[in-house]
Amino acid sequence: MSRGSVSNGLETPPHDEGAERGLIGCAITNPDVVVDLAVERGIRVDSFYLPAHQKLWETLVEMQTANKLIDGVMLSNRLREKQLFEEVGGLTYLQAVMDAAPISVHAESYVQVVREKSLMREVIKCAREAVDKCYDPDKDVELLVTETQSAFFSLLGGSSVVWHPWGELIGTAINDLNEIADNQNKMIGVGSGYRDIDKMLHGLKPTEMIVLAARPSMGKTSLALNIAENVAMGAGDPEKRQRGVAVFSLEMSAGSLVQRMICCRARVSMGKVMSGTLPAELHSRLMNAGEELKTAPIYIDDSGGLDVLEMRARARRLKAKHDLAFIVVDYLQIAHCAKQSKDGWQREVAGISMELKSMAKELNVPVMVLSQLSRDAEKRDRTSGVPKLSDLRDSGAIEQDADVVMLLRRPARYPGDPRAQEPNLAIVDIAKNRNGAVGEVELSFFEETTRFENRERQDMDSPL
Repeated sequence: MSRGSVSNGLETPPHDEGAERGLIGCAITNPDVVVDLAVERGIRVDSFYLPAHQKLWETLVEMQTANKLIDGVMLSNRLREKQLFEEVGGLTYLQAVMDAAPISVHAESYVQVVREKSLMREVIKCAREAVDKCYDPDKDVELLVTETQSAFFSLLGGSSVVWHPWGELIGTAINDLNEIADNQNKMIGVGSGYRDIDKMLHGLKPTEMIVLAARPSMGKTSLALNIAENVAMGAGDPEKRQRGVAVFSLEMSAGSLVQRMICCRARVSMGKVMSGTLPAELHSRLMNAGEELKTAPIYIDDSGGLDVLEMRARARRLKAKHDLAFIVVDYLQIAHCAKQSKDGWQREVAGISMELKSMAKELNVPVMVLSQLSRDAEKRDRTSGVPKLSDLRDSGAIEQDADVVMLLRRPARYPGDPRAQEPNLAIVDIAKNRNGAVGEVELSFFEETTRFENRERQDMDSPL
């Protein structure tokens, strides 16, 4: 039977008996090639529909894994030992499978058919489970939608293994290394717009989870939004290309966030705007900044308390529609992970961190995640409050999952700090960099306009 059919009012799940039998026949005649090929392409015991074929395949894989000789006689003996010989149809069926065995060159076609029919059955299973959940009166509808989206998307994940030819990998790596060596300023990833950060990180690289952590009121949201603006407007790109940016603002509303970005770009204090005494010149700058930002491909989602699985689904849909180059999540501790919520807060944070890292890999973009630091730094050193990696709040999984960790502090906030008299100084400590150097980077922060700038000599003496 090659496709689902209706019999006695019941619909038969999709399957292809001929393809299943053909794959098993190929595996018996050429196990070293066919069994390994099928397993590599994601064929499992439950990829076969017929119970007899499931038992045959399970036995074949077991024998191949144990490096045992496979032929009709040895397979029959092993099936008898497992008391499965009669269940798979006995000698008659086994002989028919082997007699009809095609040449193994057809095995790849059989693998494809078996896998496709198995995937169709999985789709049906997911759909039925979703329908059943809809009748649960206690089921949260948003969680249901999120779980269903995740279940369907995961059907294609891990279905096959792609081995990259070693020679090609070496050639590509040599070319990349030569380009970097020829141009020390070349960025591998997306430019942040901050010279010294980009020099150390070589840009914000695709698939990386970048954690920007700080104590409250240090400016981490401002720095993340400044980077988002720079990426979107092309300020960090040598060719000034605008790039798509997604911002998940779990705390601030989209309206407040946009107002803040306009004032920041115009270098106008929000306090002056709110006072109602804005001079004409500053008003003009504000309007110009707004017009400039209109062209920016920035997409803001300000859904509060968003589940991380739903966030990932939304980012996936956005990526499909637009050429996203950068994602900001503000901030980790107010996201949710429903599937881990019953296991305690630390487990939930670990789940959030893992999903955000998976999102970066899946979408092939850098994801900047804002996080709070614990009070340990201030307890440890009341004069300067210099943070460490261990101060990341709530879970060691954040440090483990992150490719880059940047710890932001402002010495002026601590009167006992040796550099407390430099009011505009902001220090970004790149405390972890999986693919490069670590160390401190200095920026200038102008609090009235919530704007970070590359630190120049004059910034050390006078504010904006």
